[in-house]
Amino acid sequence: MIRGRLLVSVFAFGALLASCTDPNPRRVRLRVFAASSLTEVFEDLVQSFEVQHPTAEVQLTLAGSQVLRLQIEHGAPADVFASAHFLHVTKLVKTGRASSPIRFASNALTVVVPKSNPAKIANFAQLDRATRIVIGTESAPIGRYTRTMLDRARTTFGDDHADSVERAVVSTESNSRMVRAKVDLGEADAAVVYKTDALASSAVHIVPIPEAINTSVSYHIIRVVPATDVSAGAQAVRSNLASSFIEYIGSPDGQRVLARHGFEPR
Repeated sequence: MIRGRLLVSVFAFGALLASCTDPNPRRVRLRVFAASSLTEVFEDLVQSFEVQHPTAEVQLTLAGSQVLRLQIEHGAPADVFASAHFLHVTKLVKTGRASSPIRFASNALTVVVPKSNPAKIANFAQLDRATRIVIGTESAPIGRYTRTMLDRARTTFGDDHADSVERAVVSTESNSRMVRAKVDLGEADAAVVYKTDALASSAVHIVPIPEAINTSVSYHIIRVVPATDVSAGAQAVRSNLASSFIEYIGSPDGQRVLARHGFEPR
C-alpha cells in the first residue's frame, strides 16, 4: 500500500515538473480590435508583442472603426480597441466600457489614381477631371476626414471645382481599404484614402493633397472592459496584458514599427 502511494506521489511530482518545464504553457488570449487601415502594421506589432510575451495569444479583428465600435457595444468580446477616429473611442468611454484613450499614431489623406491614370490627374486641382470618384461613407473615419478636407478645398479651389468633384462620387465605402480597392481594380478614376493605405498598394499612383486643406488623422487606443461576466482573476490577467500591449504600442520599439509602415509619430 505504501509502495502504491509512493508511485502515485512520484507520478504526480513528475506531472508537476513537466508542467513547469512545458515549453508551450497555457496561453492567455488577448482580443484586439483594430481599424482596417492598421492591418499590416498591427500584424507586425502583434508578432513582436507575442515574442516578448510568450504566454500571450493575440486574436486580431480588423474592420472599419465604426463597425468595431458597434460590435463592442453589442457585446462582442474585446480587450483592446484601436480606432482611426477619436469619436468611436470616446463613445465607449462615456458608457464606462473603456479606459481613457491614448493617441498612438497619426496619418494623412491622399488621392490615389490607377497607374494608367485615365483621367490624367497630375495634382489635386485636376481632381475635377475625374468622372468616377470613390470616398468613404459618412459614418466611417475615412469618410469623415474626407468630407472635412473637401469642405476646406471648396474655399481654396472654388465652388465649381467642389461641385464637380461631388457629382463624380459614384461609390462610398465603409473603410479606406475598400475605397482603395476600387482604384486597384480599375473601377474608379480617383479615390481619397489614408496615405499609409496608398503606400501599401503597387497598383496606384499617389496625387498629394495640399497641406493647407489636408486633414490630420489621429489613431487612439483604449482598454475595453468586458461586457460578459468573467472571473475576477481572469479579468485581471487580461486587463494587465491589455495594458502591456497598449504600452508596447507607445514604446520606442512600437513607434519604430509604426514609422516603418508610414505612420507619423503620435
